[in-house]
Amino acid sequence: MIPETPALASGTNYTLRAGSSTVVVASLAAALRSYEQDGVALTETWGDDDIPAGGAGIMLAPWPNRVAHGRWSLNGTQQQLDITEPSRGNAIHGLLRNTGYQSLDVGDSHVVLQAEIFPQHGYPFHLLHRVTYELTADQLRVTQELTNLSAAPAPFALGAHPYLKISDVPTQELTITVRAGRMFLTDESAIPTGTAEVSGQHDLRSGRRIGDIAFDTAFTGLDPVDGRFEHVLSAPDGRRVTLWADASFSYAHVYVSTSYPGVAKAVAIEPMTAPADALNSGEGLRWLDPGASFSAGWGILPALR
Repeated sequence: MIPETPALASGTNYTLRAGSSTVVVASLAAALRSYEQDGVALTETWGDDDIPAGGAGIMLAPWPNRVAHGRWSLNGTQQQLDITEPSRGNAIHGLLRNTGYQSLDVGDSHVVLQAEIFPQHGYPFHLLHRVTYELTADQLRVTQELTNLSAAPAPFALGAHPYLKISDVPTQELTITVRAGRMFLTDESAIPTGTAEVSGQHDLRSGRRIGDIAFDTAFTGLDPVDGRFEHVLSAPDGRRVTLWADASFSYAHVYVSTSYPGVAKAVAIEPMTAPADALNSGEGLRWLDPGASFSAGWGILPALR
């Protein structure tokens, strides 16, 4: 397999093929640019001259979602991250959103990409983030691995930001099902203030039509299916696409967007190992010892036939 031209806004693009499935991975943020099966697009995409719209498909490390005001405390010393969400005054989606990953292994149906997080103001740790995409005729599997190259334990969480769809059905006509019992309450800056039992439009356990809901909310209390979590978009004709995640991704963020370019509604289903502001709350936050690695996986499983 030969990479496509690197002269794109999202860097070198890698095309993977297996059976009737095709995946394109961008080196910028190791992003999932597209996934198609039998000619049906399963993810939102973006143009050659654009960067991932709305964070589409990007990998999130060493934290997903937001850090309030970009501030947190490390061993009693306040840390100040760059403010990357100026409208709300937060740091958002980690430190690799604008980083080009390097390829380690490229094949017809897989690609392994890697990027370093260097010590910097607000996060004085040196980490290595590796992302492996593996495509089969039936599904796409994504594995994220984080290694601590620092001399001290490093706090972290991982996530991803795919937008799912079934392209021949308007997204607002799809039904989303997320088997979650609790939701995060947030303040005006989208920072968690607590949790509550799901209710109303946020109760997705029995499925809700995308056109009937509008929110940007994280969920927990996920109910596993055979040891993993499954979040499903389904069409009126019974076709569906499932985002599954292993037990480490015990949080899921659902963002129903009305501003994604070219579509009336788009829906991001984001697997996360911790919720927003974990560097402050500690919820879901893990610490990685020097020299140690952490690995977790998620994937997309279509059922279009």
